[in-house]
Amino acid sequence: MSRHLAPTADNALASQLELAFEDNRLAAQLYGDFDQNLALIEQRLKVTATPRGNHVLLKGASSQVDQARRVLESLYGSLEEGRTVDISDVDGVIRMIETEDSQLTLPTLERKGKVRMAQIATRKSTIVARTPAQDAYMRAMERSELVFGVGPAGTGKTYLAVAHAASLLERGDINRIILSRPAVEAGERLGFLPGDMKEKVDPYLRPLYDALYDMMKPENVERCITSGIIEVAPLAFMRGRTLANAVVILDEAQNTTSMQMKMFLTRLGENSKMIVTGDPTQVDLPRGEKSGLVEAIGLLDGVEGVHISRFNDKDVVRHALVGRIVRAYEADTAKKLAEKATEGIPR
Repeated sequence: MSRHLAPTADNALASQLELAFEDNRLAAQLYGDFDQNLALIEQRLKVTATPRGNHVLLKGASSQVDQARRVLESLYGSLEEGRTVDISDVDGVIRMIETEDSQLTLPTLERKGKVRMAQIATRKSTIVARTPAQDAYMRAMERSELVFGVGPAGTGKTYLAVAHAASLLERGDINRIILSRPAVEAGERLGFLPGDMKEKVDPYLRPLYDALYDMMKPENVERCITSGIIEVAPLAFMRGRTLANAVVILDEAQNTTSMQMKMFLTRLGENSKMIVTGDPTQVDLPRGEKSGLVEAIGLLDGVEGVHISRFNDKDVVRHALVGRIVRAYEADTAKKLAEKATEGIPR
């Protein structure tokens, strides 16, 4: 329930809105510990949000108050459905609503209504999209056979890919998950490393394992690895195989060569999906060697069955500082390219 109040006398453009939530217990969860969720809404949307029991008084510019209302109503709806709400969920809903109003008209958003964000559910955990790019990426993985997730670190590309694979495995839609990654920067010279193949490549695949353990019980992960349902397959060992009834994930794909990428993509078999993730700005190949990821997204953009999800610094969902670090590096790269372009031009 909401009740509009008269504008303040000193600012006719300002708006006041009082929201009431039926369940006092859920209202307390909505506000967060020490009202931290309301504080984030105030900071990001430039409104004031004053809690009074199960009521919240919103003040600010009319459009900002409306955004704050939709954020609170969407989060309260999540609580009513039995989900928890933390500060990251608040951040995600704010991002979605800001994008809806200022940039995109997404089919996954109800105009001026409740935010319907994509979800990935396993028996252990439910992941909800926290940015519009994540929302589009998660939905693309459901409907496309080959999905590229391209962008900077911290945007959830790999984590969401593993979560999607785990959910399909639990649903019985696939029989196995195959994890692959270039093992070293300039090649895959693993022979000098001690141990069996799994032990050789485990350090390189640790981010994929971390995501698996978040999605599945540890004993289930270990059992699936032992039985081969979850397989660690270094890229060099994919040649000659046809991968059917599986989700195949290639991480850090910017460090594949053109030939490696072509070989990998042509392993796709019946009832399988491939998810390729990487950051084209972080190529560690020898100088002059073209990244297979960069070439592939150029060649396959627009091909039926292929979806390319692009992330940027605004999609970073780690610490807020990570986004600022990414922007600083991108600005420096752009500056150097501009300087290089002007070299030799007469003044």
